[in-house]
Amino acid sequence: MPCWDRPALLAMLLLMMVPQASLAWRERIPDGIVKLWAAAFGGEIKAMASRYSGWSVMHKKYQRLEKGLHIDTVDGLQLVRRVARDMEAMFSKKVEAVKRLVITAEEAELQHHYDENLEYQYHNAVEQSQEHDTYGTEFDIEPNEHFGNLSVNMSLSSVQVPTNIYNQDPAIINGAFWSTALNPVFIKNLEKDPTLTWQYFGSMDGFFRQFPAIRWDMEINSERGVIEYDCRNRGWYIQASTSAKDVILLVDVSGSMKGLRMTIAKRMVTSILDTLGDNDFFNIIAYNDEVHYVESCLNGTLVQADRDTREHFKNLVGELYAKGTGMLGVALTEAFNTLNEFNMSGQGSQCSQVIMLITDGAAEAYKDIFQRFNRPDKRVRMFTFLIGQEETFADSVKWMACTNMGFYSQVSTLANIPENIMPYLAVLSRPMAISRQHMVIWTEAYIDNMLPQTEKMLSFDSQDNFFKTTVAMPVFSGKNETKIRGVLLGVVGLDVPIKDILRVVPLYKLGGHGYAFLLTNNGYILTHPELRPLYKEDGKTKVKPHSVDLSEVEWGPHSEMLRTAMVNRDTGTFTMAKHNIIDEQQKEMSQIRHYYYTSIRETPFSLAIVLTGGHGKNTFSTNVSVEKGLRDLLHPSLSLSEEWAYCHTEMDPHLHKLPQHEAIRRYLSGKKLGLRCDDQLIRQVLFDVSTTAPLEDYWNALINNKTHILEPGVERAFLGTRSGLTRQAVFVQPHTLTDQDFLTESQRSTIFTLGRFPVWFHRAAEANPGTFIHSLPWDTGPKNKSSVVTISSSITVSNNRKTAIAAVVGIQMKLDFYRQKFWTATRQCNTLGGNCPINIEDETLSCYLIDWHGLIFVSKNYDQTGLFLGEIDGIVMTKLVTLGIFQRVTMYDYQAMCQAEESENSSSNIILSPYRAAVTLIRWILAELAMFLLEFNFRVSWSYEHIVSARSCTPPQRPKRQDKLQPCHKQYPTFWAELSMQETTGSIDCGDCERQFVVQKVPDSNLLLLLVDTRCPCDQVPHLLLKQTEIRHIL
Repeated sequence: MPCWDRPALLAMLLLMMVPQASLAWRERIPDGIVKLWAAAFGGEIKAMASRYSGWSVMHKKYQRLEKGLHIDTVDGLQLVRRVARDMEAMFSKKVEAVKRLVITAEEAELQHHYDENLEYQYHNAVEQSQEHDTYGTEFDIEPNEHFGNLSVNMSLSSVQVPTNIYNQDPAIINGAFWSTALNPVFIKNLEKDPTLTWQYFGSMDGFFRQFPAIRWDMEINSERGVIEYDCRNRGWYIQASTSAKDVILLVDVSGSMKGLRMTIAKRMVTSILDTLGDNDFFNIIAYNDEVHYVESCLNGTLVQADRDTREHFKNLVGELYAKGTGMLGVALTEAFNTLNEFNMSGQGSQCSQVIMLITDGAAEAYKDIFQRFNRPDKRVRMFTFLIGQEETFADSVKWMACTNMGFYSQVSTLANIPENIMPYLAVLSRPMAISRQHMVIWTEAYIDNMLPQTEKMLSFDSQDNFFKTTVAMPVFSGKNETKIRGVLLGVVGLDVPIKDILRVVPLYKLGGHGYAFLLTNNGYILTHPELRPLYKEDGKTKVKPHSVDLSEVEWGPHSEMLRTAMVNRDTGTFTMAKHNIIDEQQKEMSQIRHYYYTSIRETPFSLAIVLTGGHGKNTFSTNVSVEKGLRDLLHPSLSLSEEWAYCHTEMDPHLHKLPQHEAIRRYLSGKKLGLRCDDQLIRQVLFDVSTTAPLEDYWNALINNKTHILEPGVERAFLGTRSGLTRQAVFVQPHTLTDQDFLTESQRSTIFTLGRFPVWFHRAAEANPGTFIHSLPWDTGPKNKSSVVTISSSITVSNNRKTAIAAVVGIQMKLDFYRQKFWTATRQCNTLGGNCPINIEDETLSCYLIDWHGLIFVSKNYDQTGLFLGEIDGIVMTKLVTLGIFQRVTMYDYQAMCQAEESENSSSNIILSPYRAAVTLIRWILAELAMFLLEFNFRVSWSYEHIVSARSCTPPQRPKRQDKLQPCHKQYPTFWAELSMQETTGSIDCGDCERQFVVQKVPDSNLLLLLVDTRCPCDQVPHLLLKQTEIRHIL
């Protein structure tokens, strides 16, 4: 055989080895046809979106103005310092208001002479009825917009007393009497600062004076007729009344503690834990024949008392049981050693040290131990709680407390636990009271759902009205007879809504993806766009019972460096690549983020401003015509964000209800009347108003054009600029709009809010100009077939090699109309005879229009709309990942809520501070490595429902109700298309045959067209789900 025949023979042999199904497929789905369909649909939708949105009109308009623009890069450090100064000024006004209340309260108590027989009817906040105590004076209330439309009385304050306290006790009557002096100061504070909301005084005796006056509804605010709210248990009261402390609880679990005594002891521990705050450190030691820490992972140390950790320890205490004899001496020695070593290491509060003993008696006082560890300076205070009615061994327990600067009390019933615990706070406050240290404290962000009507009115839409921080100060007695002893009268405080803090952030300078957040000195989030404080359970909106650490929202391989710098109150910059979720559909976007951070003086907070890379850091300015801008500002279809502070009207009682557009008009017309406005933002608004004004004429021309009939499925066009300006045109009767809530408060993700740009804005801002981003509402699916497609695209301006986002335009069209356009495009053919080699109607040919995240926009099955491709055809999606067409990114949700399981390891859902941030980082790295290794094996059954578990070092918890939710951590996959991909063909080995597919990029969009030949059955790989799965692991 000639040597030249050998290559030809080899080629023939190889050709014979190619599966016939594959050859048939290449003829059945020609690449050119798929490309034609993608181009036809993409071209028509782009032309339609461009026409109705006015993209070309606006693009040309901005291009003509580019030469006169000045494009600047935002100086992040300079900006964060300026915003921090503005926040400092705002915070200082709140502190001044609190100080006025402190001065008034102390002076009123000083002038008051205690009268055991005083008769005084205070304004009782508890709603009066025939079934309940009718003590108190009636007062009128009416709805007030400033207080969330709650019914209040703005001329006085009301007094609430917990049900377990006698509301006519002489101490309550006297305190309520002299504290009425606060009423005129409450009113004066509100006049000076109209942004103030709730102001109050919490008494050491238990009553709570609140301004403005409000009624507590017994049906809403009580549990079986008992109002449990006790101001002395609230975080603001505890933090202001005592300094930070290190606490060890010694719990007697010897055999004599069986029955009711053990029940009381457990309840006492829980109540004491509720009096600890984020600045405190603690541990719990149980003792009988042996001494053991209830959390065996934390022997010989103390842990920060954040909410997560306290709840964890409460569950552990619930597992204690009584047996054996009590070795109190060994337990005391262990407690003193642990406190000393922890303090010497430089950890903890470095302030007060406390041992709390809960027992039914002690045979001796262990004077030698106290002599060795607590003499002569008595650094550790001893608080003892004797359980039961017997006093046989009471003397020893009393001696321990009274000779070690503590307090002794005897607890015989569950009902009197609160009143026996509260005195320890008064004792710990004595040093501050004696030295007159009026420490100002700020709490972490919280929602107090025990306050009047909060639970009834709380919702995901209204949460901004309830999410707050509190500034508080202690009130001390100034009487001569009490100065030496140091007597705490109570705490005054006022709430600062988080939304008021964010109002000073110039969001327009941060770009479509920029944002700001604040951090406490303990690393917890005060405010962050990704903070989710609420959840749904049993049809009710509830508040999550845990704090959120910075590492749980800003996570990545180096996020701990950012957290450490901010906790240390440093000023600086930090850059990190971060994956983030951009909408409710859990769509992921990877960005380079630049963090600029600094501290806010006289507060425990640090501020960070985040800017994205590229043109996200650029802003532009130009000279504008005030006269033209003023005229166009009054157009009815134009709106400005009502949440942004174009002009600061909130501080003037005569202006704080003035709409922003009216404030701008007055400011520009010279009628400033004390208005303080952001000149740069106002100029940006005027520029945007005048530049986008021609769009109104363009839209009107489309509507009134009798020659070109409007497309029946295009319902709306809209425009938004980075100055918070929005315009829209409706092409159908308003009442027939499919998406009635778009661009309204009811759909906050579509409007300019304090914390973020609209979702359609930042989706489009990330893509190249001229690329139209298609999106579906997050709830699109089988249960919601009446839906729309939103299509938006950005417009940029450039000068001196710098580019900035100027605006985003878009349209909304009915989903049915959108599908119709797609199927029309897939019936085109470029053959000369007009006979296409494939027919889209063929039942063995699956067709999907998907976006960059794999979500289905159109398929033959309407019910698949909005679903993830992996749920429908897992094997094809897996192959697309293997080929690199899609990238998989594992995302984490550290604010999730999970159902409690039947027998759960106590450590499965909790990460104990201060190790939480480090664990988050380790967990992230391990999960990424594990998922990376999985990708090497295509034939592995990809299931994200496996649970990561680790051996627990603690005993199992008691069984929990299956229908109850608890905080947990979850992970879930997201997918992102490789944007450089244009067209790919591939096949999947299914054993006896191959499944063929073609995927083609739809031009100028975020869409892909996928055709799959389903003649070859291929079911080895299960569905690939986006389902969140719980992470179970321990340190």
